[in-house]
Amino acid sequence: MKKTLVIFGLLIGFGAFAQDHFSGISTSNRVGILNGALNPAEFSNLSKKFEINFFGLSLDVANNKVGISDLSSDNLEELIFAGNEPVNVRFDGQIMGPGFAMKWMKWGFGITTKANVKFDLVDIDPTIGNAITNNNLILNTTLLNNPNNQRINGTSYGEIGLSVARTLVDNKNHTFSAGATLKILFPGSYSNFGLKDLNGTVTQNGSGAFLTTNQPATLNIAYSGNLADSFTNFDDYSKSIFGGLNGFAGDLGVSYQWKDEKSKYKIKAGASIRNIGSMTFKDDNNYNTNYTLNIPVTNPLDLSQFSNIDNLNDVEQILTDNGYLTETRNKTDFKVNLPTTLALYADFKIVPKFYVTGYLQQKLKKDESDNQVTARNIVSVTPRFNIGIFEAYVPVSNDDVSGTNVGAGFRWFGFYLGSNSIVTSLADGKQADAYIGYRLGFL
Repeated sequence: MKKTLVIFGLLIGFGAFAQDHFSGISTSNRVGILNGALNPAEFSNLSKKFEINFFGLSLDVANNKVGISDLSSDNLEELIFAGNEPVNVRFDGQIMGPGFAMKWMKWGFGITTKANVKFDLVDIDPTIGNAITNNNLILNTTLLNNPNNQRINGTSYGEIGLSVARTLVDNKNHTFSAGATLKILFPGSYSNFGLKDLNGTVTQNGSGAFLTTNQPATLNIAYSGNLADSFTNFDDYSKSIFGGLNGFAGDLGVSYQWKDEKSKYKIKAGASIRNIGSMTFKDDNNYNTNYTLNIPVTNPLDLSQFSNIDNLNDVEQILTDNGYLTETRNKTDFKVNLPTTLALYADFKIVPKFYVTGYLQQKLKKDESDNQVTARNIVSVTPRFNIGIFEAYVPVSNDDVSGTNVGAGFRWFGFYLGSNSIVTSLADGKQADAYIGYRLGFL
């Protein structure tokens, strides 16, 4: 839909940006609000008695098909939909707004604000994408048998987090803390196109590319807020990030430190489960319908009709007008699950001022569900040099969409700037990202 399936307009528009949000700085031994956002237990380990977060911005684009240099190619569509591997693209943006944290005796407290924007292509069959975007038609017949749920999904929502943590054990050698965050959710906009169990044929000839099905497939079309009108315009995401209060979620975490004779840790390890919860979208534009899709050989679907479409209502109208859809369920208000993840990390002091952090993020829910916000599996190792007012680090990561990435970042007092992939982006990697922010700790 819209030549390059929309997302690569976002790739160009945000080509300087990417995800694991705030990688490197969020596991720094200079503990602050970003650490608490990763693991609420860290609020009881704050490096300063008080901290104010002024702003933080992290943007991420990743895919499994094309490198950065390919974005200028005249044959971008062919590169995206080449081969047999399903197309996966993730755009993920997060804004950390004003926040405050403090520690008092063995307690830690925090209040944070965030805005989240996501746009994803999940397991898109390259044959379908190529047939929609490729004008160089060749006589060809391709059989399809894809049990996956092929999704085009967009989400925007805001949140306010209320955190509390307590140090439960604190002696000469060991410290153990636990914490929790309650998130109050403000769903903004949502759109989802989910096509599952597609078994059929794409036939290309001199007049176009046509799809037929051998058996009925299932189709979900849902939208709410500004994304009812268009899922290709970034302004539609940014205008409606914060909606009404309609959801709750939570984070739970623990943190452990093995300390040396100076009461500084030699090893710090933590574990957290984040985004346990869901939000309900309620809007005058709300729409969520499940269909069966049946395209007979006697009435094939001309795929070129979708080449310039940027909203789900038009997709639905084309399919309905041709008699391909049978409605099975319709509802207005609908619930969407947050991307629940398990995070594990350990920070090792190798020598004074030099640390190495290992990090694992594992999603606990499958991306293919129509009511699910997506997440990524990530493993990273980050060497770090820290002299107090200044630190520099080089995150090396691997994820299940873009593969291996190498980044770099630094902090000067409360200002930080970094990327999870700047090195590999310059070497034509499949991810691009950056983050920037400023916070102030005192006393």
